[in-house]
Amino acid sequence: MSINNKTDCPKYLKDFLTHIRIVEDRAPRTEDAYYTDMKTFLRYLLIDHNDVDPNKTEFKDIPIKNVPFEYVEQFSLHDAYSYLRWLTDERENTAKTRARKVTCLRHFYNYLTNKVMLIKSNPIENLELPRSEKTLPKYLTLQEAQKLLMSVESRYTARDYCIITLFLNCGMRLSELCGIDIDDISLDNRTVRIFGKGRKERIVALNDACIASINNYMPGRAAKKTDVNALFISNQNKRITTRRVEQIVEECLAKAGLSNLGLSTHKLRHTAATLMYQNGVDTLLLKEVLGHESTATTEIYTHINSANIRKAIEANPLADIKPDSKTKNKAKSETSDE
Repeated sequence: MSINNKTDCPKYLKDFLTHIRIVEDRAPRTEDAYYTDMKTFLRYLLIDHNDVDPNKTEFKDIPIKNVPFEYVEQFSLHDAYSYLRWLTDERENTAKTRARKVTCLRHFYNYLTNKVMLIKSNPIENLELPRSEKTLPKYLTLQEAQKLLMSVESRYTARDYCIITLFLNCGMRLSELCGIDIDDISLDNRTVRIFGKGRKERIVALNDACIASINNYMPGRAAKKTDVNALFISNQNKRITTRRVEQIVEECLAKAGLSNLGLSTHKLRHTAATLMYQNGVDTLLLKEVLGHESTATTEIYTHINSANIRKAIEANPLADIKPDSKTKNKAKSETSDE
């Protein structure tokens, strides 16, 4: 949804979203995420000021157009912690979701304080992020990834196979894949230019599987005779949407019998990263491939290689030493004594 379509926003919120999208050059998905989180916040302010009775009005139906700026301006650090408690108790948000909403609020109040100077001081400058439990990312094993590729079959098999191949081999984000233009691909140099978070550009190498899948897809793509420069297009000859790619991945996972694993397009990115790490790619190089800001983000893949951990334990020279008959008999006697 574009900025102009967010007609339910008060002016100060619309201006903030414009700043996010135009000045900071954030991706549309980032703008939409901030829009969603800010709607929750403004609806909470109306409830907290008793302007709306949540027992009489569905939360999603609470309008935000006329939320007074005074409510935003008067918000305090104490109010922020009350908001977090409300998110926990009433909205049942997880710590991870609450942390995302805090990040949004921090950005919003920093904008009001330091960019447009609508308020004198940032009331939530010292607001801490909720501590969320770190979980290891889900990913496909090599065998499951191979099964997924072999199961791709649809009305647009060549396109969908190419999409899955790029995810699994290059570890792209969903928005990065959908944003690829034909001009971004250099088959001679075996590279693709992609734009990551914050529109940061990076060059990703294409291996034989990627080159083959692109070459297989392009004749059908060229036959569409569309003016759109996007690599991947929909059946309406427009740039394919992120939601459509999500559906394609869901359909392919289902055909491969892998739909019950809680996987998604982002999990295919995790799969690519995990397989690369398992096959000798170090974290510094993996950081560049994935477009991470910090190696701290990439290092999570050093903790998920359970197969190598098992190999390391089994490689211990003491691994073959087992209880002998004397030790077993002693254990039996100790049990009987009890």
